[in-house]
Amino acid sequence: MLGHPVTYRQEPLEGRGQAVRRGPHEQPRLAQVGRLVSYRTQRAVTTQETHYLVTSLEVQEASPRRRLQLCRGHWGIENRLHWVREVTFDEDRCQVRSGAAPQVMAALRNTVIGLLRCQGANNIAAALRTYAAHPERALALDTTP
Repeated sequence: MLGHPVTYRQEPLEGRGQAVRRGPHEQPRLAQVGRLVSYRTQRAVTTQETHYLVTSLEVQEASPRRRLQLCRGHWGIENRLHWVREVTFDEDRCQVRSGAAPQVMAALRNTVIGLLRCQGANNIAAALRTYAAHPERALALDTTP
C-alpha cells in the first residue's frame, strides 16, 4: 500500500438513520456506507482490493478522512496482533479445539505478545527465539507496570 493512493468515496444510503434488518438480527443504526479501494505492489505485480465499510457514525463524527484513519487503525491491529498470532504462533494449525481451551490459548498468546511488546520487542518471532535459547531471561521478565 505504500506509495499508492488510497481512495475513500462516500456512498449514498437510502433510509439513513434507520435500523437495517439482516435475518433475525437487527443491526445498529446505519449512518454511512463507504468503499475503500487500496492498491498493493508486490514483486512488480499490482493488485487492487475493495473493502466496503458500514458505520453508525454520522458525517459530523467521522469525515471520509477520519473513516480512513479508523480503517488504518483497524488494519494496524490486524497486522500487529492477529498476523503475529497466525504466523508466528502458527495458530491456524493448532489442534486445541474443544471447550474453553481455544480461548485460553488465544489469551495466553495475546499475553505473551503484550508482554514482549512492553519489553520493547518489535519482532515477536526473534524475541521468542531469544527467550527459547535463554529461558532464564523469560522467567526474569519484569511484569510490573
